[in-house]
Amino acid sequence: MTTSNQHAAPPPESPAQQLDRTWREMQGKLRRRARLLCKGDIHRADELLSDTALKVHIYLQRSPERVRNLTGFLFLALNHAFLDGARRRLRESGMLEFDPGWDDDHAVELAGHAPSVEQQLLLRQQLLRLEQALSMLSPQQQMLFTLKFEEDRPYLHIAETPGINEPLARKRVELLRKKLREELA
Repeated sequence: MTTSNQHAAPPPESPAQQLDRTWREMQGKLRRRARLLCKGDIHRADELLSDTALKVHIYLQRSPERVRNLTGFLFLALNHAFLDGARRRLRESGMLEFDPGWDDDHAVELAGHAPSVEQQLLLRQQLLRLEQALSMLSPQQQMLFTLKFEEDRPYLHIAETPGINEPLARKRVELLRKKLREELA
């Protein structure tokens, strides 16, 4: 005699279980991709994989229903984590560090250097052209500009405001950048 429990489908996996299962299945391919991105640096590749796993885990906790293809999402998150790390390293390497050899007089001297009158005029003209280009944008493009460049909002927030998905928000910001570059060229 069989009971109805024997024929019942297994309970659906939680997002954490799905991530664990998919991660185990794709770990070799993810590791190879991470090493390729990091040019063979095993330690950076491991850090990249850790960042990726953490980002995906946090994202799945917030909005698991938005992820339809977890395998593809893992590779997308890996690429984004790599780009985030590259940008962070670039910012950190470009930062000025305090040099105790500099005295206060030198700092005041540096602060006293203002752009020449010609440079100020060129900057004002560029700002006027930018204002004109911004005024010619549609209200939706102006909102995108404000969210991305004035408020420095993440793409997820930018996408939620007009009710679109994140890749579409990224594409619209990219097109906005291109349009503004053409206007200012």
